[in-house]
Amino acid sequence: MKINSLASTPVIADLAEAGFYLEWVSDLYSRKLNYKNAIPGLLKWLPRIDNLDVKEDIVRALSVPWAKSIAAPALIAEFYKLQNESNIGIKWTIANALSVVADDLVFMEIVDLVRDHRNGKAREMLALSLGNMKEPRAQDVLIGLLEDEEVAGHAIMALGKLKSIKAYQTIERFLNNPRAWVRKEAKKALGKIAKEKDRTPVPAERPAPLAPAGRYKTRNNE
Repeated sequence: MKINSLASTPVIADLAEAGFYLEWVSDLYSRKLNYKNAIPGLLKWLPRIDNLDVKEDIVRALSVPWAKSIAAPALIAEFYKLQNESNIGIKWTIANALSVVADDLVFMEIVDLVRDHRNGKAREMLALSLGNMKEPRAQDVLIGLLEDEEVAGHAIMALGKLKSIKAYQTIERFLNNPRAWVRKEAKKALGKIAKEKDRTPVPAERPAPLAPAGRYKTRNNE
């Protein structure tokens, strides 16, 4: 506790300058404060703090929608830096934050990380983060992840969020999955996609082209 307190001292001091008088970084979210103005300071300290407990508190504080436009690249950089870290909890926490703030700006990095099996359970949340993407290739990556049992359930959730019509038939297979929670998520995703299919207009049939003039003879012309 004392070690964490000492490690967080410079962060707490910066937060105080921004008008947030706290004992711990975690007070920002545990007290449900509106701390949008604290985000730049948190991003400044994220790569500088070595204490993993304090770093994790900073990451959790960045797991908010109002950090979406600026936090993702810094979180990605931290994940790569901790790639070989034995504490898998910190990687999962960063991946969880990315499931909130990631956008198309970090699409390729997310794809790289979610396909790397060394990232363990963090891959689940990385798969979810692809559900935030407008990048069309996100759907194809997620459909590919349906073949990976470790992340298939979370890929289904992301595809449901994207209302991916192209994934419908593949997701149907999971209605018979042995895992109850996966069956449940498949059913929910299919429901969302079905509504999207109902809203998607069916292209009108094109009228048959007219026959060229003079192609057919009438009896009067015989």
